[in-house]
This record gives sequence, structure tokens and C-alpha cells, in this order.
Amino acid sequence: MYVPAHFREDRLPVLHDLIRTHGFATLVALGAEGLVANHIPLELDAGNGPLGTLRGHIARANPLWKTFRPEVEALAIFHGPHGYISPSVYATKQETGKVVPTWNYAVVHAYGPLRAIEDAAWLRRLVEHLTRRYEGERSDARGAVPWQVSDAPEPYIEQMLKAIVGLELPIARLEGKWKVSQNRPPQDRVRVIADLRGDDDPSQQALAALVAEADKKLAP
Repeated sequence: MYVPAHFREDRLPVLHDLIRTHGFATLVALGAEGLVANHIPLELDAGNGPLGTLRGHIARANPLWKTFRPEVEALAIFHGPHGYISPSVYATKQETGKVVPTWNYAVVHAYGPLRAIEDAAWLRRLVEHLTRRYEGERSDARGAVPWQVSDAPEPYIEQMLKAIVGLELPIARLEGKWKVSQNRPPQDRVRVIADLRGDDDPSQQALAALVAEADKKLAP
């Protein structure tokens, strides 16, 4: 990934936080016929390995688990807040007119050796963990009663577990890119923050927070 120095993010807790918050990843691996991309939720175990370990699962019918090249690192891409930035919001537009549109975003690339796991107990633990996490978030937001794996008949759960294969990726390398107006003068960043905060979309509010954090770090 192309990462200019002023957009680079190396702080491990910050990278891990984006992975946890935006866990629906694009998993890219080298297969028998070239690069293959799959879109799956990946769970981070931050305490397993120096940079953490990612875990998820795919359908057994998905050929990825049989065809990926284990000697070649796979790549998991996590997309954080992002959005279009209009040059019309910049103070520089009125000053010089020398402005163009851009796109602000935060993204994490996690590289590592992929392995497939068929162990039923491992898969059960993963599915129960994912369920507790996402049902808990849904319950907190809506006040709903969380669904549990044990709510379904046991023979049915066993059947469903046989239809999936686990994936594990010990993270060997992490890259973070926070492109959040660090290359703009302070007066432009102030305008960008205000414009994003004026949008009711929660993702734009989150992007505004990232720009504001960068602006604070760059303040003299």
C-alpha cells in the first residue's frame, strides 16, 4: 500500500481498535487461478502473537480453503470511516482557488500466513464468540433479546458447523493509513471538520473525529 509519511499510522492500539470496530474485512489470498477476494467478518485476538491473530470462517463449499497458497501471505483489509471531501469547503478556495476534491479514509492492512481449520470444537468456540459479540451490540442498540447458539436445536447446530471451515491468520505485518487532511493547512482542516460534523451520517461523524484528532496532533 502506498503510504506517505504524513498519512502513516503505526500505533498498535489504534490499528487494533479500527480492526475491532470495522471487523467486516476483505480477505485476499493467492489461489490456484490467481488472487481471490472474500468478504467476511474477522475477529481479532490481540493477545495471540506480537501483532495479534485474526479468525473467521467461510462456507465449506468455498474453494478458498483448499486452493490458497499457504507459502504466500494473505491480506486482510479493514476499512474505517471514509468520505468525499469537496474543495468548496476549504478556506483555500477563497484565498487562491488552487484546490481539488479528495477522499479521506482510514484503513488497516493485515498480512500473514493463512491456515484452514476443520476442528468442530474450534469452530464452535468461534461461532459462539462471534454471536455473543454481534448479538450483544445489537441488543445494546435496540434493547432486543440476544440470540444464542444454544437457542437452536443441537443437531441443527452440528449440521451447520459441518458446513463451514475456519480460517486463522497470525498477523505478521500491519500497515495503517489515516488520510484525514493532514496535508491541508489548519484553516482547511477546521472547515473539513465542521462540514463533516454537519452531516447526520454516523460514518461522517466518525470521519470528522479522525480529522479533528489529526488536527490536534498537528497543532503547534
